[in-house]
This record gives sequence, structure tokens and C-alpha cells, in this order.
Amino acid sequence: MNPKKADFPNEYWKAIIDCDAAYDDHFLYGVITTGIFCRPSCKSRVPNKENVKIFKNAMMALEEEFRPCKRCKPEGLNVPTEEWVEQIAEWIDTHYSEPLTLNKLADISHGSPYHLQRSFKRVKGISPTEYIQRLRLEKATRLLETSELPITEIGFAAGFSSTPYFMTLFKKKMGNTPSGYRNAYHKTQALEREENEE
Repeated sequence: MNPKKADFPNEYWKAIIDCDAAYDDHFLYGVITTGIFCRPSCKSRVPNKENVKIFKNAMMALEEEFRPCKRCKPEGLNVPTEEWVEQIAEWIDTHYSEPLTLNKLADISHGSPYHLQRSFKRVKGISPTEYIQRLRLEKATRLLETSELPITEIGFAAGFSSTPYFMTLFKKKMGNTPSGYRNAYHKTQALEREENEE
């Protein structure tokens, strides 16, 4: 399926690519994949053209549930920090198995890595990296309990880029190796079944 061709003037697209402040009073643009809207002069990464939606003003963007960019603050609007962090956490919840870095998260959420790190830790009590690790370990644990996949595949499925790192982190956080955890889990399940059958 071909993406829908963007239906706005080429000069608007050029203004977005060039970060042209001369167009800031003419339109705002939203990025469908992130749900954020910006001024044409915003210094954030240039989105794919087919993911761009043009708005005459901030009210129209807000009505379609787009959020103002933290970096360029279109029309002076700003998302409260707590809300911003929750939006980032929600994004991580669905993308945790992809390669993620603090810089990539900051890029996607239109903030600086330093501000993101500090805000995330203040709101969530842990850093974005720790939050991602926790999600990946939860996913790996579920797979160890419910699947027969090899340890290597479980690590990759949960978003770990290397098996040794996955095994080391798992043991450090869970007190057991992945295979040790799986064996112990299955033994416990078998004992519970035996007790229920008696």
C-alpha cells in the first residue's frame, strides 16, 4: 500500500526542511507518527513528508489531539512535564524491543537528552534506560515462562542487542540465569500441578 501523498503546498514542505522562521506565522505542522506539532522553524529532525499534516493554528492541532513540541513551543504552548514524560513512557511501552537510545528518545519527543533524562527520573523515579530494561526483562521473563524459544531468541525478541548482555543483566536483576529461571519456573509449576492432583 502506498502512503497517501501529502496534500499541502511544496513551499510549506520546503519551509519545514529549511526550518524557515518566515513561515512561523503562516502554518504549523504535525507529525502523525509522534502526535507532536511544531513551528516550521523547529530544529527537530525532518519527518517523512507522508507523515506530515498542516494546521492553520495550534487550536486545530489540539482539536486533533496533537501535542505541542517541547522544543519550539508553537504559539507559546508547552506540555506539562509530567504529561510529556507519560507520553514518552507510553511510546516506549510499544517500541521497547527496538534499538533505543536517550538521543533517539529525545529526538522523537522533541526535547534535549539532558532535559529528558532529568524529567523522566523526577516523574518516574528511574531513568529512561532503566525503564526500557525493566520492560525488556518483563517480556523476556514472560517468554521464558510461556515459550520453548532458545535463550538467544528470547533476548532478541525482548529487544536486547546481545545475548551476553541479556544474560548478565537478567542474572543481576533476577538473581538467576535465564535458563536457570526457566527451569525453576517449570519445576514450581510441575509441583503445583502435582499438589492440585492429590
